[in-house]
Amino acid sequence: MAYYTGKTKEGKSWTPTFVVAVDDEKCLGCGRCYKVCSRSVLGFHEVDEEDSARMFMFVDNPGNCIGCAACGVTCPKKAFSFKPLEI
Repeated sequence: MAYYTGKTKEGKSWTPTFVVAVDDEKCLGCGRCYKVCSRSVLGFHEVDEEDSARMFMFVDNPGNCIGCAACGVTCPKKAFSFKPLEI
């Protein structure tokens, strides 16, 4: 299976991994991933529970993802799943 690859500034091969999903069971709703993403890939849902509201992130615009994985790096609960792009 072949994947889309690129080159770093130094000429090394690099395979970007694109965000596929956010596990809402793990997500704290802290918003760190939302702040670090410059491509508007993520959105958030707010769920009203009995006595409090809970926020969690979701992949809103997957086509905007550039495969940098910054969202996953900043996530304290490792709630993101990634996949390289097949060609």
